[in-house]
Amino acid sequence: MSDIRVLIVGTGGMANAHADAYAAMDGVKMVGGVDTDPSQLHEFNAKFGITHGFDSVADAVAWGEFDAVSNVTPDAVHYRTTMPLLAAGKHVLCEKPLALNHADAAEMAEAAAAQGVVNMVNLTYRNVPAVTEAARLVESGMIGEVRHFEASYLQSWLTQAAWGDWKTESQWLWRLSTKHGSMGVLGDVGVHILDFASLVAGADAARVSSRLTTFHKAPGDVIGEYPLDANDSMTMQVALTNGAVGVIHASRLASGHINDLRLRVFGTKGGIDVRFEDNQSILRLCPEADLQTGAWHNMPVPPVETNYTRFIAAIREGRQVKPDFVRGAKLQKALDAAVTSDGNNCVDVLV
Repeated sequence: MSDIRVLIVGTGGMANAHADAYAAMDGVKMVGGVDTDPSQLHEFNAKFGITHGFDSVADAVAWGEFDAVSNVTPDAVHYRTTMPLLAAGKHVLCEKPLALNHADAAEMAEAAAAQGVVNMVNLTYRNVPAVTEAARLVESGMIGEVRHFEASYLQSWLTQAAWGDWKTESQWLWRLSTKHGSMGVLGDVGVHILDFASLVAGADAARVSSRLTTFHKAPGDVIGEYPLDANDSMTMQVALTNGAVGVIHASRLASGHINDLRLRVFGTKGGIDVRFEDNQSILRLCPEADLQTGAWHNMPVPPVETNYTRFIAAIREGRQVKPDFVRGAKLQKALDAAVTSDGNNCVDVLV
């Protein structure tokens, strides 16, 4: 079978994770890169032995010598960079959030379906074994009917320089600026924890009440070309379509938590506790037999394939794969509801 030829659109920091994954696969060849920054593009292509470089998606599509795409551009350009690729019949793995609003995300999902191409949103915590196993256990009825949940995604890069100095590095500053297309912590990591929680709980968001907060971080709340106006912390009360209710929160100011996710889901017959902390995947279960004592047990978690390997496998096998653009659009609808809620004194908003 011939190689799957991959184009990388956007060659910033996260693109390296995509490229590393493809480089480790047999039968996959990265053939082109796209970026508006020529020096960044040249450095990326040289690092991964990529021979073709383009400063626009239009030029890459005109060339056309690729089968699949990893879209690793900033949030604000996911829609306008993905749509021409779909029109050209290319398979697309797009970074999250899928778009900046539900209308654009839904149009992307419709276009992908019309073209019959493999489409996937890179919700990277689908790569965490404990999440997949927790979702399976809940679906099997292990904890009965889901009634309540709590979830958090905590980062601290605004208070500790574990990943670099956010005050001087564009890869962090754009995430703090709506001018540069950021939805703040809500779009950056809130989308992850919403997917994380609703996947395991087995239902989509039905109603949302949210508060988004931006903190003072620099004189005049601006650094260079970056107005620091995107939200830094978010809280959400969420009702799911299965009747369960819960709370979700995320922050970039959670000092002591470099990159930690937690989820607890409670049902009529037991509880599930999922954690991804210090890069460790942990799953604990309180089964029906131990409800009277409240005993929790560490559970085995079978390994899972990454989004990247599943994307390539789906292309080879001619099938769709999850999480797809439809899922991305559903999550975007909930994010839109959160923005609407915050703008209206945290009113309850239907999703």
